Parts: sequence; C-alpha cells; structure tokens
Amino acid sequence: MSSSLWFDDPYRLFRQELRSMMGKSSPVSPFAGTQGQVLAERTMGVFPPVNIYDDGESFLIRAEMPGIERDSLDVSSKADQVVIRGERSLERLEDADVHRRERDAGQFRRAITLPQAIDVSRVEASYTHGILEIIAPRKEDAKPRRIKIK
Repeated sequence: MSSSLWFDDPYRLFRQELRSMMGKSSPVSPFAGTQGQVLAERTMGVFPPVNIYDDGESFLIRAEMPGIERDSLDVSSKADQVVIRGERSLERLEDADVHRRERDAGQFRRAITLPQAIDVSRVEASYTHGILEIIAPRKEDAKPRRIKIK
C-alpha cells in the first residue's frame, strides 16, 4: 500500500467519473476551491444568475440576462418573494448543424425568497443592456429601528 493512498480522497475517482458523465471536466473535491467556487458549482445551471444586495432600507436584485428581450420578461412580488419569468430564444442557422450548445432556450422562472417582507406596492424594475435590476423596499415594520434606552 502506497503512502499517497492513505491521504487520498477515496471518492475522488467516483466524483470525477460522475462529473465527466454530466459534461463537467474538472474534478470535484470537498477540500478544493474557495467558498465562492463551491457556491458557483451548486448554482450552475440556475438561470438567471443573480446578486442580491441589502442596504437596510431595501433589497437590490441584479440579474444577468444577455439576449433576452424586455417584452418577454415578467416580474412579480408577494410577501418576501420576487419572481422573474421570461423566455429566451436562440436563432437557428438554416444550413448548419449544432457543434456545441451551452446556452439554453425556452421559458424560465426564478423565485427569489428574501430574508424579510417587502413592500410589494413599491417594488420597481428596470432592464438595461441585459441586466435586470429590481429594487424591493422593506416593509416599514420589517425595517430595523433604533430603540431609545431610558
């Protein structure tokens, strides 16, 4: 028995084989990468990818959606959730076969649950250059307030 096997991850080969079957080339190791890389692997294939910011007054949701037409988007909200729906279409070249397809087409839906209730009557959305920005203000009773000490 070689000394390197003692330290080796016993499931490494299994994970490599599983990833190759799923079309992902890099090996998976529970000890590899940073926390951001682990999160990126868990959310791979989730569309649209979002960043969510919190300034204490409201949440800013920024979703990347290149190639999506504004008219095919729908944003709705309720309680503590924002839902983004839409459709992405890809043009098909008449005289060409597909060599590689990494972008999906079709309808999508992404529900984003926020940590606190929002004021749904004041939610605003804008779409510029493939970036959807949604500003979701907190409900007044969900905002932090300072308590005066007597």
